[in-house]
Amino acid sequence: MSDLQQTLDRIAGAPDLHSLDAVRVEALGKSGWVTALLKTLGGMTPDERQQRGPEIQGIRNAVSDAIAARKEQLEAQELDRRLATERLDLSLPAPTRPAGTIHPVSQVMDELAEIFADLGFAVAEGPEIEDDWHNFTALNMPESHPARAMHDTFYCEPLDGEPARVLRTHTSPVQIRAMMKHGAPLRVIAPGRVYRSDSDATHTPMFHQVEGLVIDKAIHMGHLKWTLETFLKAFFERDDVAIRMRPSYFPFTEPSAEVDVGWSMEKGRRVVGGQEGWMEVLGSGMVHPSVLAAAGLDPDEWQGFAFGTGIDRLAMLKYGMNDLRQFFDGDIRWLKHYGFSALAVPTLSAGVGA
Repeated sequence: MSDLQQTLDRIAGAPDLHSLDAVRVEALGKSGWVTALLKTLGGMTPDERQQRGPEIQGIRNAVSDAIAARKEQLEAQELDRRLATERLDLSLPAPTRPAGTIHPVSQVMDELAEIFADLGFAVAEGPEIEDDWHNFTALNMPESHPARAMHDTFYCEPLDGEPARVLRTHTSPVQIRAMMKHGAPLRVIAPGRVYRSDSDATHTPMFHQVEGLVIDKAIHMGHLKWTLETFLKAFFERDDVAIRMRPSYFPFTEPSAEVDVGWSMEKGRRVVGGQEGWMEVLGSGMVHPSVLAAAGLDPDEWQGFAFGTGIDRLAMLKYGMNDLRQFFDGDIRWLKHYGFSALAVPTLSAGVGA
């Protein structure tokens, strides 16, 4: 019996894919007998090669075709066997798969947007790389103001013929852009990333801030106080949230006030609510006439209030984190612990009470 016929018989009788692959290696592998025949073509004369070449190539094709056909048969037989023997219990729970979570900062941004939407505020956005005028000058900050110092602000390398650029130190420039674009009356919040040269347990070079702005006629501090009380009660989901306003100074508001919120101890943890102590959470005030004028509004006709707070700080107070730097470490364990399910309701469902 010829080598070809023996090989074809072994292929046809191969009981499984492993045995079939062994036959393939013996015939078509580096040391296989068909490969050896193909190598002899190199030492033949052109006439011999013309005569023997088609015959050897036909042997190779016959073996390859037989292996492919038998492989298809064995795979079909294996599939039939699995279909006949394997069972799937549909009552068993589906296997769990890795799932991402919503970052606390994104969660709080959603909550803020919902609360202020109930109060009639729109969301405004602006560039994170700002020019000097929007970030400082239009906000009533003279050239000598400490906020312009290098230890507070990240300055970008200036380009020829262009004004100085900075990584915005607050989202207040968005207020300027919103007033210039939409005029008055106006009611917006401006959430987003901001940058300052600072780093410790409660400060990072990049953090998140939200600011609010209301421009209308006959606006006064009472409107500001009511807005902040309503916002804080809705955000912390407690009716016993108390605030106090202390005189302060900001160049873009006059008068200005720091806002403290009352806290109490519950189960060994400090929580917002009650009045066992006070902690600062917001800066606020009536918009300075110079800021209104810089944005193209008449200070004699329009007035308003503004406020700002750190989104990361709000998240820490509400959800019990104690180190701001962990927000940006990318530790999957921290994200799994403090993150929110994407399938859960991501924002407050009760809304803002009257």
